Amino acid sequence: MRLGWLWAALLGFLLSTCPVFAKSFRWANDVDVFSLDPYARQETFLLSFVSDIYEPLVRRGRDLRLEPALATSWIETSPDIWHFSLRAGVRFQDGAPFTADDVIYSFARARGPGSNLAGALASVRELRKLDDHAIEFLTHGPDPLLPEKLASWDIMSKAWCEEHDAAQPADATKGEENYASSRANGTGPFRLQSRVAEVKTVLLPNRDWWDTPQHNLDEAIFLPIPGANARIKALAAGDIDMIYAVPPQSTDRIARLAGLRIVQGPELRTIFLGFDQSRDELLASNVKGRNPFKDRSVRQAFYQAIDEETIRAKVMRGFATPSGLMVAPGIIGFDSTLDTRLPYDPNAARMLLAKAGYPQGFELDMDCPNDRYVNDEAICQAVVAMLARIGVKVKLLAETRAKFFAKLMAPDFRTSFYLLGWTPANDDALDMLASLAASRDPALHQGQANFGGYSNPQLDEIVARIEAETAGEERLQLLRSALAIVKQDIAYIPLHQQQLVWAVRSNVELAQLADGSFPLRYVRLK
Repeated sequence: MRLGWLWAALLGFLLSTCPVFAKSFRWANDVDVFSLDPYARQETFLLSFVSDIYEPLVRRGRDLRLEPALATSWIETSPDIWHFSLRAGVRFQDGAPFTADDVIYSFARARGPGSNLAGALASVRELRKLDDHAIEFLTHGPDPLLPEKLASWDIMSKAWCEEHDAAQPADATKGEENYASSRANGTGPFRLQSRVAEVKTVLLPNRDWWDTPQHNLDEAIFLPIPGANARIKALAAGDIDMIYAVPPQSTDRIARLAGLRIVQGPELRTIFLGFDQSRDELLASNVKGRNPFKDRSVRQAFYQAIDEETIRAKVMRGFATPSGLMVAPGIIGFDSTLDTRLPYDPNAARMLLAKAGYPQGFELDMDCPNDRYVNDEAICQAVVAMLARIGVKVKLLAETRAKFFAKLMAPDFRTSFYLLGWTPANDDALDMLASLAASRDPALHQGQANFGGYSNPQLDEIVARIEAETAGEERLQLLRSALAIVKQDIAYIPLHQQQLVWAVRSNVELAQLADGSFPLRYVRLK
């Protein structure tokens, strides 16, 4: 409560010191964006925020379909070559012209040390400059989905990065910073006016943007406000115009307030549980000399001990769709016949544990973020309680996303059991398969988010075939075969797809995209 009052006072001060614009849009989230470097972290909120300033070669529209951005057209000229025509006359916000050199530089930077975006470019072996406004992508074999993958890769200025000693991304998961962490120079619809980390970031329209604005904003102010009550009070008082993340338990309260409305819709993100399946002994467990999670029976026991319907109804207040697959409906490869969960059955779970040699259960730690997904800590608390019923004693370690991701993304992934969410970077199941299920292979930039070290050679072979297969029925069947293997192995425990729940004042028009992104270029104030 005291924190809420302090924030209310601080918020009033912050807004009172802002210049008054006719169309000033003020919005809030529970946490700040950790970096303005577009390669600092592969996280929806960060990528969405920086894409108001930076731009990719191809972007996604309101319906998530690809549309031209810094590239005006693209074509596959041979099975392993894509030709991109670049937009002429575009300038970065410091006035420097955008050319093919910036694309080549950005490719090397995104693939280099400190970057967390290398996976999006894993299939590319080389970029070839044809002239200032034409470039070729040479891939490791056919990659029919390359344009889809490039939609999450923003282009940076070669000259600006080199001038400011930002040639290498600062890894936000490790708390690193450089010039690009708090400053920005893109080609997009907005430019950075000012930033005080953890306090306030101000964006102004880029009046020299190459595209025709669909927004009508004169200013956009982002405020990280911890505490749902503080955010709701600020919205009700008119101090802010939009809340990006609303806990489901707060929706009824907001709906009753005059001048406010809830904006909700399905999200492509799947929330799931993962296990350490690679170590011979778990980092934090009373089981010594072996790893319980290497036994599929133990993984199945955990699965059948979890009552997802109760999580959906009680924890998520109905704002979730239980899932039997690691991808959501709408993702290419999704198969409704596979989208069934193992039945909730604590008795069967106890029998499986006994069969595996743990009749009394065992103890271990669980890692969970407390500020990343909708009700993430509450979900983990429910999982802990459910596992206790089958004799598994779990010590929950719920931490901020910064600490949580630093632990998972350490070279030796410091976790035994964890909750995570994943939204495919495109509308294809290959993204999830290559990132979460393929064997970890830094050389191929595969398995980058496979924090438990799951590995199945048969799956790896299918993933390689999918990457080389052009779109069609055969590729679709390969995707479904791979998803079936992940499901059969119980490589992960899928829980649900969460609903996007935002709150806005009645004079705000915006677009809520199913990938969780929030483009300011669609915001209009009445």
